[in-house]
Amino acid sequence: MQPRTIVPFGPQHPVLPEPIQLKITYEDEKVVDVVPAMGYVHRGIEKACELNEFNKNIYLCERICGICSCIHGIAYCEVVERLWGLEVPERAQWLRTIWSEMERVHSHLLWLGLFADAFGFESLFMQYWRVREKILDMLELTAGHRVTHSVSIIGGVRRDIDTDQKKRLLETLAEIRREAQALNKVMMNDYTVKHRTVGKGPLTYDQALHLGCAGPVLRASGVKDDARMQPDLHRYGELGFEPVVETGCDSYARALVRARETIQSIDLQLAALEKLPEGELAAKPKGNPPAEEAVFRTEQPRGEMFYYAKGSGTKNVARVRVRTPTYANIPSLLVMLPGSELPDVPVIIHSIDPCISCTER
Repeated sequence: MQPRTIVPFGPQHPVLPEPIQLKITYEDEKVVDVVPAMGYVHRGIEKACELNEFNKNIYLCERICGICSCIHGIAYCEVVERLWGLEVPERAQWLRTIWSEMERVHSHLLWLGLFADAFGFESLFMQYWRVREKILDMLELTAGHRVTHSVSIIGGVRRDIDTDQKKRLLETLAEIRREAQALNKVMMNDYTVKHRTVGKGPLTYDQALHLGCAGPVLRASGVKDDARMQPDLHRYGELGFEPVVETGCDSYARALVRARETIQSIDLQLAALEKLPEGELAAKPKGNPPAEEAVFRTEQPRGEMFYYAKGSGTKNVARVRVRTPTYANIPSLLVMLPGSELPDVPVIIHSIDPCISCTER
């Protein structure tokens, strides 16, 4: 038996800017065991939601994560609206769809750049982030902020997209689509990318289902599952949405899913902008949320997210519970990493796109 060495990966690591630690056991340079450790940034946000008035929790939930803050805010509003049985105006539902997809493009471009950085392809990293700046500019134009967008309120949205903004958005999205597609060809076909990702971190169809994986990690193992397939989620049913699925079951397949989803998400936004109807932006709720329970499922950039809320009949909700996709995907590292070589560890960990800010709340 070869001598074994235990090496801590994180919670501070130059390749992985997320506060998670993986205690990795090596024999020579081969991984034989992994033990994840979390709990470095727990903030008690769910408990804090019980102490605030229900409408103030929107701002709190938006700050669970800086990358998908818009979808967190929308998900909280949706679950509280379901407590009430509140009907959101059609235009507001379309706007929520558009902003959610803009956030998905920004998140996927960020990840594609970081993934290229993980195996040392720095020029590809910088090009993906250069394109990402354009979608951040569009978020600032329409929502007023580049990161924490704060567009959703109970009953609808607080902001609108006017004719001039719509025209500029259509032009910029077409430009981003063209440039992202050119970069995706490099990610899909370059020898260096394939050499560092194909066959790295395998996760079979059965393992992905058994471990309860979510999002691109699940779909890269051949599982056709996406919360946007729900008929009552925003307006995705009217956009002919179909999930992107790959069957390679490795880090390369996870990159392909996100690259293809970036283009798909831009197409969804272009179609949604064309279909955007006139109408009210919000319905006004009356009184306080009733003492009922409600749930809401949606698709974050990293996978399915679940919100649960229980009303108390007062201005405060009795309970808010959030399940985020990274929590579902971390166990898959215990299958992907053993058997891999030391230089492939950062690439495989990055392939699940971990977000500890979402996970620990």
